[in-house]
Order: sequence, then C-alpha cells, then structure tokens
Amino acid sequence: MNKKLKLWELNRVSEEEFRQQEKFPLILILDDIRSLNNIGSFFRSADAFNVEKIYLCGITARPPHKEIHKTALGASETVAWEYRSSIVDLIRELQSQGTLVASIEQSEKTVLLQNINQLPEQRTALIFGNEVDGVNQEAINLSDCVIEIPQFGTKHSLNVSVCAGVVLWEFAKRYI
Repeated sequence: MNKKLKLWELNRVSEEEFRQQEKFPLILILDDIRSLNNIGSFFRSADAFNVEKIYLCGITARPPHKEIHKTALGASETVAWEYRSSIVDLIRELQSQGTLVASIEQSEKTVLLQNINQLPEQRTALIFGNEVDGVNQEAINLSDCVIEIPQFGTKHSLNVSVCAGVVLWEFAKRYI
C-alpha cells in the first residue's frame, strides 16, 4: 500500500521561512493578464517553484482581490511582487542588471522548452502575455530569446497559467 500523505505530513516550510529562504533566480512578468483566477494560479505556481518575484504589468490586476486569493490560496502574501505600468521599461531595467529576459511565445525563432539548458545559467525573467493575444510584439522584440512549449494536438496554445507551470518546472530542474 502507498498511503497518501496528509497536509501536515508534507513538512512544508512556514510562510516566514519561505519569505526568508533563498529563491531560485527566476522572475515572472505577467503582462495584460485578464483573468483574476489565472493571476492567482501564477502566484501559487511561483510559491511552489520558489520564484524570486512576480512583476504585474499593464492591465494585470493586483492583490488583494478575492478572485486572485481564491486560486492563490495565500501565495500572494508570500511571493514577492510589484506592479509596473510599462513592460518595456521593466525589460530594459532587468537586462541592465544582467537578467536574461525570455518571452514564452510562439515566434519565427524560438528555443524549444526541452532545450533551455542551451541558455546561459543566469537570473531569468519569463514573460507571459495576454490570454488572447499572447506576449506583445514590442516585448518579444526586446527579449533576449523566445521559449516555445512544443505541442502535439490540434490546439495552438495552452492556458497561460498552465503554460507557467510547465515552464517553471523545466527551469526549477536546473536548481534542484
């Protein structure tokens, strides 16, 4: 028999320990994300994958909000976040600090997700765009690279928060 663990048996860190622990050098940039549930899911995934910070840009809503909290389950209080109105200014600022900026999108020239080990191991900011329009072209133009998740079905995209979970796991494997 393989007994399912109870929540208290998982030996998770406390909220304060999480805030204090060294984070993986990963940043999420959410640009013009419309769905409050998606935003909450990003926070929850960022907590699970020990992300350094989330930047909320454009029309992306900010905590506190009950719809964000519903899916974040408190992660919006533990994951560091900041609002920036201009993604362009943010990209330039992060790049000036030596951060690799990668758009998660489909474009003419991409790095397939399974090949991210070809990217330099440095602090990385991952841009996720609007649920309908994706990452805006100006952000793609400024990005150091575009990362694409290979897909094998009839649909051409994943839900943006699902996309984040897939990408974050691949990056987290670099640090565990």
